[in-house]
Amino acid sequence: MPLSRIPPSAARRLDPPFEAAGGFLAARATPHFASISTIDRVQTRAGTPRPITRYGNPVLHRRCAAVTVFDDDLQQLIADMFASMAAAEGVGLAANQIGVDAQVFVVDCPDETGTNVVAHVVNPVLHLPEGRGLEVDDEGCLSVPGVRAEVGRPATAHVTGLDMHGTPVRIDGTGLLARCLQHETDHLNGLLYVDRLPAKKRKKLLARSAEAPGVGVTA
Repeated sequence: MPLSRIPPSAARRLDPPFEAAGGFLAARATPHFASISTIDRVQTRAGTPRPITRYGNPVLHRRCAAVTVFDDDLQQLIADMFASMAAAEGVGLAANQIGVDAQVFVVDCPDETGTNVVAHVVNPVLHLPEGRGLEVDDEGCLSVPGVRAEVGRPATAHVTGLDMHGTPVRIDGTGLLARCLQHETDHLNGLLYVDRLPAKKRKKLLARSAEAPGVGVTA
């Protein structure tokens, strides 16, 4: 399907600059950060939808492994993630949500201006603003179908990481996109949004979700 893009001018450099190192980012001298429009263009191959992993599967509850090999298999994984997200009508998807232990997520999500951002990030690192309150809004998850709950998160966020070719990238998020970046990064750290809720509320939601049909393609 065609991919929505935002203009290259919307992407900004990170100060200080960063590069990937063992799944985290370490300072180095002035790399080039690809714009989101560049990120979009590298997602061109056809993907195959995969079943969505549900809450309780061990792969969802541990930190995913950093990606160290940037090859055709990684490109196919990202294509399959886009296809799986579309089939499930989601706005974001982490690799462990299709059972893959890898630090990768994809998004197809509007920001607060309504501009749709389609992108992927490998070995992402989340950066949150300091000294600001949380914005409370409804949140759902493809891995916890049939339920939603209010979660407080910062209203802005940005993520740095790499694209499928190992090029440093950055995504700045506002509105729903900021929430999505935080939600997907949580996934890769083994945390689901329901894990942020009080235990009693989480238990009720999980019981309801267990009775709900799954989303996306079936196994």
